[in-house]
Amino acid sequence: MFATYPYHGRTFSFNPQAPLDISLPLAPGENQVNCFWAEPVQFDVIRVGSFVGSVADGGSTNYKRVHVTPHGNGTHTECYGHISAEPHATLNRCLRRFLFVARLVSVQPRPQPNGDQVVMLEDVRRELVGGPAAAVRPEAIILRTLPNHKAKRTRHYSGTNPTYLEPALGQYLAEQHVEHLLLDLPSVDREEDGGELRAHHGFWQYPHATRHAATITELIFVPDELEDGLYLLNLQVTSLELDASPSKPVLYALT
Repeated sequence: MFATYPYHGRTFSFNPQAPLDISLPLAPGENQVNCFWAEPVQFDVIRVGSFVGSVADGGSTNYKRVHVTPHGNGTHTECYGHISAEPHATLNRCLRRFLFVARLVSVQPRPQPNGDQVVMLEDVRRELVGGPAAAVRPEAIILRTLPNHKAKRTRHYSGTNPTYLEPALGQYLAEQHVEHLLLDLPSVDREEDGGELRAHHGFWQYPHATRHAATITELIFVPDELEDGLYLLNLQVTSLELDASPSKPVLYALT
């Protein structure tokens, strides 16, 4: 069963029964992806009087409190509120659409003189202008960094100076009208950069021409079997009035 999706005068088809989940799950314990010194995810059983929120412990239902840090635990999506003091700058208010034509590209970071590993604008631009998918201007870009180790699913990034983006890449994507950026790294910027966050600012064009609807999704994982090319992206988030939310990006191959 195939469905159609119109986009810029063209009609694409996709199989709604063949979703490709590129999110990392939130689960308790140390064996989960983690960054920026966030505490591990924790599920606590609610206990009130004689009530126990655990069927395994004799309760009638499971009823638990979840402790999670969106920016540090698992796949998450953020809006410009991440770098703004504006009280209304929440993801729930900024993200109002959830289906987008996306382009998946795979890029090898380059070592820098200081030892950093950086995804360079030149390499991403070369991928975007090549191949049959180049004729379609995407609303979202999904970056898969190479080599694509499965250790990304459980890596503890804090204090390791992980791979990040060349700051000019954020500006370039904004100029290309890319509204949504997804990547398998903990941040678009260097782990410690003195608070400059240049790729964040460039992508959101904050504060002078802020792109309110634009989002960044970090800590995804794209399996090797997914080929570079065009996909329909369903960006699922929770309705939290925060700058970020745990998220579940799901792809459907487009033809």
